[in-house]
Amino acid sequence: MRFFLLISMLSGLLVTGCIKKHLDNPEADILAFKLNPSETTGNTIIDESSKKIFIYLNSAAYENGVTPIIEISKGASVSPASGTHITFDQPVYYTVTSESGNNQKTYEVVVIRIGNWTFNFEDWEINSDSQYEYPVESDGTQIWSSGNPGAALAGVNQSPGSYPTGSTASGLNGTKGAKMTTLAGTATSEILGIHLIPGSIFLGDFNTMNAILDPPTATEFGQPYEGTPARFTGYYKYTPGASFQDENGNAVPSETDKCSIYAVFYNGPDRLNGSTISTSPQIIAKAIVPNGSQTNGFIHFDIPFTFTGVSAGSNTQMAIVASSSYEGVQYRGAIGSELIIDSLRIIPE
Repeated sequence: MRFFLLISMLSGLLVTGCIKKHLDNPEADILAFKLNPSETTGNTIIDESSKKIFIYLNSAAYENGVTPIIEISKGASVSPASGTHITFDQPVYYTVTSESGNNQKTYEVVVIRIGNWTFNFEDWEINSDSQYEYPVESDGTQIWSSGNPGAALAGVNQSPGSYPTGSTASGLNGTKGAKMTTLAGTATSEILGIHLIPGSIFLGDFNTMNAILDPPTATEFGQPYEGTPARFTGYYKYTPGASFQDENGNAVPSETDKCSIYAVFYNGPDRLNGSTISTSPQIIAKAIVPNGSQTNGFIHFDIPFTFTGVSAGSNTQMAIVASSSYEGVQYRGAIGSELIIDSLRIIPE
């Protein structure tokens, strides 16, 4: 009996000695940033690609400040702490430290309050991690996104000129504009069956968490809009690539690529995405630039909104979307197709 007891004790010691010490969680992410819905005009966006938290506040909440409830990675800590009242008389940053203490991330809180619906694409910044360009407003606020974060995940060379969307000095009247180019797929995207990467730009955010598993839902379209839109105007220049190809990378000689430019006014706060932007029952009105074929220089468009009969609620949103390949969301188009847009405007009633 003592022999078996001794064996049991030794076995227990051996098993205990073999159990590895608990490894602290290395993650340092903000998973949720919760505000009182009565204070907001749109859902909060946590953009991991830029380490920014975009919040959409009504005037009272902006003036008085808010008290966010923050969810973070297991075992991590955040400063300022969850439940701390913050105001916006100076920049607001949150720093998350992982449970292991080895990793830190700092997020900037950006309050989106759009007042001017004219976009000239004169000011651009570069993402510090992946080195792609994105347009900002004159005060530095980012309200536009693109497919560039997805292209970065697909292994596009990390330099500003290598991405499908960026600035150009060949905008309207020699000013800057936004240029989109349909690129060939990368070695990584080919594994996923993606043979081309269209250039795109849109009001909203690119959700990198969805980019691999469900790419169409990664594009989250829209920014809060007050009032009723009447017309969508602007300028564009388009040159299609030489050879249209289908989603399998096969040439389709009978087809020529086209660009896509449109605006959608809809009920929020939930944003539309690449799967819902055309068919959602949230849509109140659309303004779609027709044709999209090759142009001879810049073309001016002035498109009235067509209303669906859906009534506007209290959290209306406006999406503006442009792409160098009109079927790019299905990965159909022509490599080399190039679209330049400039001086876009939503004119209210």
